[in-house]
Amino acid sequence: MKSRIKNIPKKQWIKASIWSILYLLFLLWHGNWWWVLLLPFIIDAFTTKFIPYTWWKRYKPAAEGEPANPKANKTLYTIFSWIDAIVFALVAVYFINLYLFQNYQIPSSSLEKSLRVGDFLFVSKASYGPRVPNTPLSFPLVQHTFPNWLGGTKSFIEHPQWKYRRLKGWDHPKKNDIVVFNFPAGDTVCTLKQNPDYYTLCYHFGKDRVWADKHTFGQIVTRPVDRRENYVKRCVGEPGDSLQIIDNQIYINGSMLPDKEGVQYNYFVYTSAPLSASYLDKLGISNDDRMLLQQGVYHFPLTKQMLAKLQKNPSVIQIQIEDGAVYGGPVYPLGETQWNRDNYGPIYIPKKGDKILLTEDNFHIYKRVIETYEHSSAHIGDYYQFQMDYYWMMGDNRHNSADSRYWGFVPEDHIVGRPVFIWLSIEKDRPWGKGHIRWKRLFRKAEQ
Repeated sequence: MKSRIKNIPKKQWIKASIWSILYLLFLLWHGNWWWVLLLPFIIDAFTTKFIPYTWWKRYKPAAEGEPANPKANKTLYTIFSWIDAIVFALVAVYFINLYLFQNYQIPSSSLEKSLRVGDFLFVSKASYGPRVPNTPLSFPLVQHTFPNWLGGTKSFIEHPQWKYRRLKGWDHPKKNDIVVFNFPAGDTVCTLKQNPDYYTLCYHFGKDRVWADKHTFGQIVTRPVDRRENYVKRCVGEPGDSLQIIDNQIYINGSMLPDKEGVQYNYFVYTSAPLSASYLDKLGISNDDRMLLQQGVYHFPLTKQMLAKLQKNPSVIQIQIEDGAVYGGPVYPLGETQWNRDNYGPIYIPKKGDKILLTEDNFHIYKRVIETYEHSSAHIGDYYQFQMDYYWMMGDNRHNSADSRYWGFVPEDHIVGRPVFIWLSIEKDRPWGKGHIRWKRLFRKAEQ
């Protein structure tokens, strides 16, 4: 034993010390000191090697000029080499994806023109503090379901489930931050019809039909918080704020929140002559957004800058903004309000520790918060103290965004992270070599 320790090279002790210090710093951040029991195994892996972690290397064939290895088996050595590399990569990816950062691709036009469909984001989980996973036993890089070619089954094991806990970060979501979060209404999902969400489907079709019509809606499944779909929106309301939308303009605590440059709204455009495809390309309207309702009547989402350019076109007769009372659909809380997407609120955004009196006027607003997110109960006439902070998230593509106006508050335990920069941007409407990669967007800050 002593001779074995004595023969360990000094550099191995240095490596063991560095890794041990890094591991202890991680435990200090994590706050779970039970994991210190793994420290002797880390030291052993670099020094004493009582546990034969690399036992499979005994099958390594001898290199040219080396003595023959009687145990050599090229096939076994190759197989276990691959297994070792894959296991190490999966563990590393799982750790990085869980605590540091992850990749996220913009799937929809909710944040156009701030973030574009086809943008790939580097999302920092450490900014707001990474969450300790609710479902620790899950396959890395798969949110909740394996692809069909791998069986289409759940990619996680529901038990054990850990309570919500977030490690210390250096910031919290603030107004105008773009935030990645788990979809709050994604706790219950129809497997064959996931958009709109389960609650909206029940509102339109009735809960009985949604549960009974498996051919249309599929199975009804539930998902833990960290296994729900990832959404990305802009934070426009923080805990403790009172939010109101008047004629599409957001007001926070009575003061106007100026629109970001990329915010756009839907308009009906009446023209005396057709608008050419090349003109619409220069204007920045994607193929998916080009709607010709009838001869001389278009429907486009436009930013202020795009609107100003279009108004100068001599072919344009009139431009009319889309009316949310007509086209917006029901908003949160479903069936309980006369608000619409363009004129909404006022609504108070809960803050941890705040107490409010539940009344007939506000109980329907906070019922889901109390029962679903905080797993508590309360009744009209009770004072209720909130256990978490909540946020209000909206898309910059205001008339084409399924956001807090439709499904309500985002609890703090649903917050995933903050996009830092765009590392790749693909324009699907253009071929390779002709603008398919948006080079000017590469490594641009995501919070524009």
